Amino acid sequence: MPTDRRIFLKQLGIITAGAGSLSSLPFVAEASPVKKSFFEISLAQWSLHKTLFSNKITNLDFPLIAKKEFGISVVEYVNQFFKDKAKDNTYLNELLKRCKDNGVKNHLIMIDGEGGLANLDEAKRKQAVENHYKWVDAAKYLGCSTIRVNSYGEGSAEDVQQAAIDGLGSLGEYGEKAGINIIVENHGGYSSNGKWLAAVMKGVNKKNVGTLPDFGNFCIKRDANGCAEEYDRYTGVAELMPYAKGASAKTYDFDEAGNCIETDYKRIMKTVKASGFKGYVGIEYEGSKLDEYTGIKKTKELLERIAKTI
Repeated sequence: MPTDRRIFLKQLGIITAGAGSLSSLPFVAEASPVKKSFFEISLAQWSLHKTLFSNKITNLDFPLIAKKEFGISVVEYVNQFFKDKAKDNTYLNELLKRCKDNGVKNHLIMIDGEGGLANLDEAKRKQAVENHYKWVDAAKYLGCSTIRVNSYGEGSAEDVQQAAIDGLGSLGEYGEKAGINIIVENHGGYSSNGKWLAAVMKGVNKKNVGTLPDFGNFCIKRDANGCAEEYDRYTGVAELMPYAKGASAKTYDFDEAGNCIETDYKRIMKTVKASGFKGYVGIEYEGSKLDEYTGIKKTKELLERIAKTI
């Protein structure tokens, strides 16, 4: 018998003998499977806007900070922090390298300052649509699936709604060719009226055009004293979730137990879950009582705790 076969049979005998002795050991139950959350946590770059605007960090630093400081591997950019880099492949390659080196996934880019997609002036609305093309292309280049836009326009609710349907529909066509989603956030004005924005989505009626419900952005009108007209956030989120391709976990302040003061997170996340949503919920801390790093960590802890109870 070949030597290697004798060694194998000898080892097998030891294993077989050992198996018999295992029957005398006390029974050990298998560990219960860990409950998997229906959502994954991402980090919205706006959570660090004060640190970014003060030049303590740059956009290129963001992926590493998300991973190392907060243990978050999915990021959401804001175009304000690399406004002139949409077509700069050298810059985008460096950003991609940092993501790859740190195991970070690019999810979306939030777009501001490119014109009103619901402008009643057709020429200006068309220009705004075209201004967003470069960000669709940049998102594709970076491996994102989505860009967040605004449905801003001035006029009657009905007129702005029709303009928004046209503008978002046009941009949606361009995004569709690139395989990029176009999503609208409730971001003030008519867009913070959940019923109004849901009607826009019905009017556009495109698979790649949807919403980014923000749990805190439901102020329709502001005055010198703050928010003069506010839409109910729980109603608004329920109206927008059927079209959602993401959600924005807005927080400001926390109580001693770590709960968000302005939003009942258990209630609102139950609404998110009930919609059938499965995707990224982005942390967007905007408070001033805590520093940004602490606020992000508290929001993450809150989301992780809520995920275990619903």
